[in-house]
Amino acid sequence: MANFPIEDQNSRTGVHPLKFSLWLIIISIIMMFAAFTSAYIVRREEGNWLEFNLPNILLINTFIIVLSSVSMQLAHNAAKHNNMGKLKLMLLITLGLGTAFLVGQWYGWADLVQNNIYFGGTGSNPSGSFLYVLTGVHGFHLVTGLIFVLIVFMSSLKFKIHSKNMLRIQLCTVYWHFLGGLWLYLYIFLRINH
Repeated sequence: MANFPIEDQNSRTGVHPLKFSLWLIIISIIMMFAAFTSAYIVRREEGNWLEFNLPNILLINTFIIVLSSVSMQLAHNAAKHNNMGKLKLMLLITLGLGTAFLVGQWYGWADLVQNNIYFGGTGSNPSGSFLYVLTGVHGFHLVTGLIFVLIVFMSSLKFKIHSKNMLRIQLCTVYWHFLGGLWLYLYIFLRINH
C-alpha cells in the first residue's frame, strides 16, 4: 500500500479525519457558548444585574474580525490559484488583524476596570463577570486560531500550500470564519441583552 500525504487520506465515510475533527471542535465550542449565553439570560432574569455601557472597542473589534475573515478568504483563494505572494500577504494581514483584535479586547477589559466592572471577587457583579467570560473564552479560541494561521503561513513559506495541497488552508479558513461568526453572534447577543 502506497503512503499518501495526509492531504489525500479520507476515512471510509469519504470525510477527511481532520475535517471531521474540526467539525467536532466547532460543535463543542458552539455548545459551550450556547450554555454561556443561556446562563447569561437566566442569571439576568434573577435580578441584581448591573447595567453598564459596553466598551466602544467591541464595535471596532467587530469590524476588525470581519476584515480578518475577508483576508483569510483571500488567502484561501490565492492558494487555490497558486498565487503564493498574495497567499503569504493575506495570511500576514490575517495574523495582524487577529492580533489587533486581541489588543482591542485588552483595551475593552481596561475600559471595564476603569469603570469599576470586575471579574468575580468582592464588589463585582455577575453582568461584568459574564462579559469577561464571553470575551475571554472567545479570545482564547482566537489565540488558537492565530496559532493555526501561523502554522499555515509557515507551511506556505515551504510551498506546502497550493492548489493541489489545500487541506491545511481549508481547515484554517473554516475555523477562522467560524471564530468571526461566533464573535458576531456574541456582539449582537450582548447588544440585545445588555
